[in-house]
Amino acid sequence: MQSTLPYDEPRRRGRPPKDQSLPGAPRTRLVRAGMAVLTEKGFGAVGISEILSAAQMPKGSFYHYFDSKDAFGLTLIDAYADYFARKLERWFEDRERTPLQRFRDFIADARAGMARHDFRRGCLVGNLGQEMGALPEPFRDRLSGVFLDWEAQTAKCLKAAQAAGEIRKDADCNRLARFFWTGWEGAVLRAKLDRGPAALDEFAEGFLTLIQA
Repeated sequence: MQSTLPYDEPRRRGRPPKDQSLPGAPRTRLVRAGMAVLTEKGFGAVGISEILSAAQMPKGSFYHYFDSKDAFGLTLIDAYADYFARKLERWFEDRERTPLQRFRDFIADARAGMARHDFRRGCLVGNLGQEMGALPEPFRDRLSGVFLDWEAQTAKCLKAAQAAGEIRKDADCNRLARFFWTGWEGAVLRAKLDRGPAALDEFAEGFLTLIQA
């Protein structure tokens, strides 16, 4: 178990640099380090000292940028949601590919992303969702909102595939999008457990067979 600084430790004095949105800014480094760590480990199991070490920042600097670990967690959800929304847009809006091929490309990219880290990292939002019973209630609405956005973007791509005649005309694309994310998050969890891609491949194949039947 990593050691943590007390959650109620007072905010440190001192003024951080004004523009914390720059890639090398300390706050940005903390957020990036936090996202990387929490795609692999649970929020409750990760201490602030581990985040600081991953960001290569000195102990005690965390509270210059965040009031608490909980505030940091909510920031990580927003940052990951923004990152992933842009990823979905990049794949699902690629007009040089058919809609269903865009969907396949996204799946392949997600699989490759896990493989790059030997299937040790998964989805930050999914990981936090599994811990919801031990997390502050504000996390619930934030996480639910992220899933709703992903489902909406996925349904849009599926509707385009439907209009192109690539999937069943009678398919309910909104329900299929919800089903995809429910199943995909489970497959990601199993891939982490197995340290291999079998669960991802099996679910993707089954889902694609379902929508084209």
